[in-house]
Amino acid sequence: MSDLPAYYFRVRETGALVFRVDGANRHSRLEMDPIAVVNVRNGQIRPQGDRTLDDADHAAIRDWMEERRAVLAAREMDDIRRTLDRINLAAQWAQSRATDAELEEVTDGLLLAMHDLRTVLVRKKAERAARED
Repeated sequence: MSDLPAYYFRVRETGALVFRVDGANRHSRLEMDPIAVVNVRNGQIRPQGDRTLDDADHAAIRDWMEERRAVLAAREMDDIRRTLDRINLAAQWAQSRATDAELEEVTDGLLLAMHDLRTVLVRKKAERAARED
């Protein structure tokens, strides 16, 4: 069990529950001791119970948070690229395969979502252009 990391991060929606991993105890059992809860969004690190985190704990948690933020940012961009594909596929579906009933079911929602997206994109583009001038 010497290959085990010192910490395990159980991912949650806003961060993780951090465990200290102990595989070299006297019972030769794997033990995971919860030591902190972290919030990736606001950077908060809260020790579990009455635990006190040492410098190594804080460093490992900060490193994990930095890596996690990078992973989430990459996933977000991938999701946006997939959304572009989905928009194109939706247009092709509406053009070639959708029935009148199917179109009736989704048209208003799609038009509102696309209008909202267009409004945001145009405003953001205008803001960027204004900053460049």
